[in-house]
Amino acid sequence: MRAVGLITEYNPFHRGHEHHLRESLRLTGAQVSVAVMSGHFLQRGEPALVDKWVRAETALRAGVDLVVELPFPWACNSAPHFARGAVAVLNSFGKSMQALCFGSESGNLVQLRQAEAALERDRQGLEKDIRRRLGQGENYPRARAASVRQAGLQEDVAEVLSHPNNILGIEYLRALKESASTAQAYTVPRIGGGFHDLQPGTHDIASATAIRHRLRQGRDVASFLPQATHTPLFAALARGATPDRERLLTLLLGRLLEGAQAVKPFYLVEGGIENRLAAAAEVCSDCDELVSAVKSRHFTRTRVTRMLSHVLLGVERQWMEESLATGPLFITLLGASARGRRYLAHCRKDLQLPLIQNFSRVHAQLKRRYGRETFLSGAALQQLDLQLLATRYYTLLQEKWPAGPRGRDYFQPPCMLP
Repeated sequence: MRAVGLITEYNPFHRGHEHHLRESLRLTGAQVSVAVMSGHFLQRGEPALVDKWVRAETALRAGVDLVVELPFPWACNSAPHFARGAVAVLNSFGKSMQALCFGSESGNLVQLRQAEAALERDRQGLEKDIRRRLGQGENYPRARAASVRQAGLQEDVAEVLSHPNNILGIEYLRALKESASTAQAYTVPRIGGGFHDLQPGTHDIASATAIRHRLRQGRDVASFLPQATHTPLFAALARGATPDRERLLTLLLGRLLEGAQAVKPFYLVEGGIENRLAAAAEVCSDCDELVSAVKSRHFTRTRVTRMLSHVLLGVERQWMEESLATGPLFITLLGASARGRRYLAHCRKDLQLPLIQNFSRVHAQLKRRYGRETFLSGAALQQLDLQLLATRYYTLLQEKWPAGPRGRDYFQPPCMLP
């Protein structure tokens, strides 16, 4: 069975995602779609609108065949790491994973490949010039754009780099090349509202950002979501299964008020920013105020938000760097349609990573794959522990928790649709 990989967050699944899914299948001629989806914490650092099982169910009801989880170290990270982790998960399905299709503002694969090649030719020089500009007080997006122009790269390369999905697309192309992946790249033009737009675009398509903004205002969003996704999503929203920002602030302050030296070992806490974190924690009264107080010319809002997620979960820098070097060591199944289950049966012998479906046997499964006392066995168990911790913290953030065990990974089965 020919599969196409989709790298996603589905926060929430909307009509733009539905368009991307349909076009991915059409362009690639694939028989099955496999979504690698972020778990409870997302690429820009914020907790997801609803939990990963609800989001997986909405994807399946909208037509995705298989949903697996992108582990936290890659899901909540910069575009290069996000892309490498997701491509590694797709590559683990073996030769049946014949395509990766991503959305982009450009919609032009040739243009994106040219931009990737141009950046690769002078990546070290660009990074050096960006650091120089940051030191002079420019913020990161402006420093990067200016460095690209000064390097003499074509104007269309600078334009490509001004859009977030293009940037991710370039990193997907780079990750495919670095991993010698056999998957062929495709891209679908993004339609409707832009990534940051708070107003809907054409074709009744609004960005996930706009949909979440409307939900916070108590406005109706049903017209921007596929009908099939309404029941699981709106049921989760109605029962208060969404993160509460006041709870998030309380948990963050519990970490930050321990002082600058206590948070210094955590991933992305560098360059003296631990002092800004500690000072902001003394006076800030909401999450937005906290991020605004900490951000600087070196640290964008997104980077600060991402950093705070690592602080919240206590992810230390040294462990994270080791984990990123190792790569994902297992695949977690979040849901599958009947076709998705047939695909898993078809490619099971080709799977290059353990596929976790039943967490009651996960420790034995990982030790059987990597050995009992090996470096990889220990690394896999540590990645597992972080995934379990992310779920537990997510339950602490929810507006209403219905009681029961917080280690939901052990008790929540993958969503299986007929």
